[in-house]
Amino acid sequence: MSTPRPQLHPAAPPLSPARTLATAARVLRQLTHDPRTVALLLLIPVVMITLLRYVFDGSPRTFDAIGASLLGIFPLITMFLVTSIATLRERTSGTLERLLAMPLGKGDLIGGYALAFGAVAIVQSLLATALSVWALGLDVTGSPWLLLLVALLDALLGTALGLFVSAFAASEFQAVQFMPAVIFPQLLLCGLFIARDRMAPVLEALSNVLPMSYAVDGMNEVLHHTDVTGDFIRDVLVVAGCALLVLTLGAATLRRRTA
Repeated sequence: MSTPRPQLHPAAPPLSPARTLATAARVLRQLTHDPRTVALLLLIPVVMITLLRYVFDGSPRTFDAIGASLLGIFPLITMFLVTSIATLRERTSGTLERLLAMPLGKGDLIGGYALAFGAVAIVQSLLATALSVWALGLDVTGSPWLLLLVALLDALLGTALGLFVSAFAASEFQAVQFMPAVIFPQLLLCGLFIARDRMAPVLEALSNVLPMSYAVDGMNEVLHHTDVTGDFIRDVLVVAGCALLVLTLGAATLRRRTA
């Protein structure tokens, strides 16, 4: 009498640049058919930074002090919202399950989404940075290209966080509810409202492990220094490393079956 062989689960297909690019192209095509989402991604940061400029119309130094920081925070928030909702929409509609039933690895899927929204993040960061520096008169001591680099990394971090939290939400409303838990604490502790070294020791220690703190620090380095400093390199590496880590976690928590 032969013993039944244990059933083996098929191994995940290896990463494929062609499949990753095909996924990114599909996501971009879907975005072009949703003008409201495109407007949210590209115009909201521009409108917000313009509104901020004229709120502090009588105090341009105040705009210079916080405008650079918000130039990185606004893209992070918008990319987080749109990415989490768009990914969850594909999961609840069954599109994600059908894609994973094909020879498409989780890494290909997450990489495709990251590339697609990363391309949008480049356009978003270019628009917001160009408007702030050359139209709204944001006074930056360093290179505007370094400012653009930090803004782009912040947008990519928002994309990674949105992909990650979408795995734990059952509806679009729940995805939005993650914002107070994921974004608001970082917003309060990043040093935008008060210097982090003036916070209570516990809060300062907590801010030291939050990626938005390093995003704001990187913007401030460009704001006050003409050359690339060691602190700026550290801040950029921390933000980029956090984005990569969260993308990896997003691929690991991606479920094959919808709820």
